[in-house]
Amino acid sequence: MSKLKIVFAIYPGVTHLDFTGPHQVLVRTPDAEVIVASQGGQDIHAEGLTFSGLADLSAIDRCDVLCVPGGFGCTDAMLSEPFMAEIRRLGAGAKYLTSVCTGSLILAAAGFLAGKRAACHWAWRDLLTPFGAIVDEGRVVRDGDIITGGGVTAGIDFALVLLAELAGEAFAQAIQLSLEYAPAPPFNAGRPELAPPQILAAVKARLEPLIDARIAAAAQAAGLLQPA
Repeated sequence: MSKLKIVFAIYPGVTHLDFTGPHQVLVRTPDAEVIVASQGGQDIHAEGLTFSGLADLSAIDRCDVLCVPGGFGCTDAMLSEPFMAEIRRLGAGAKYLTSVCTGSLILAAAGFLAGKRAACHWAWRDLLTPFGAIVDEGRVVRDGDIITGGGVTAGIDFALVLLAELAGEAFAQAIQLSLEYAPAPPFNAGRPELAPPQILAAVKARLEPLIDARIAAAAQAAGLLQPA
């Protein structure tokens, strides 16, 4: 029997915790091959880290699980036709389509989320709407065989949910224990509805310069899905 094949598709400007968090969980899946791949196998620079020795997306014949992480580079990625062609090809044959953070925008741009509930980072979740996706504010959201995680750290929660699906709940709990995953954040500021107003305002101000470009990119990518 062939091994379960899990592919993380990454790209320039990916947020590294979006995939290294779930990778740390899923790499322990029994009888599984976990592959991190990029377009052409190029090295990927991600917020001070460089990931090398990556597989070439186009050389991967198939996968059982496709996971697309998010990041500030997601808008460029979803407008890159060579990259999106590989996402569509691999996603079409995958049993599970998954994402973390703004990776759901890439799944949406590939045409996989129309009419489906999906999570995304809180600042960008409304950009799912032009693709016909149903925005869900959950930390981990499942709609059939599509499983999406919210912002960044939700990737660990998402991965444990997926691991329970792949290897059973008891095994997933054992991995959670082995990683001592028992979050107890020092500040109650991890979601917009919890953060102090001045903190939320400061973060929104930092993100504001990106808003117009991201809205335009989402509209452009959504337009590419419309029949001529």
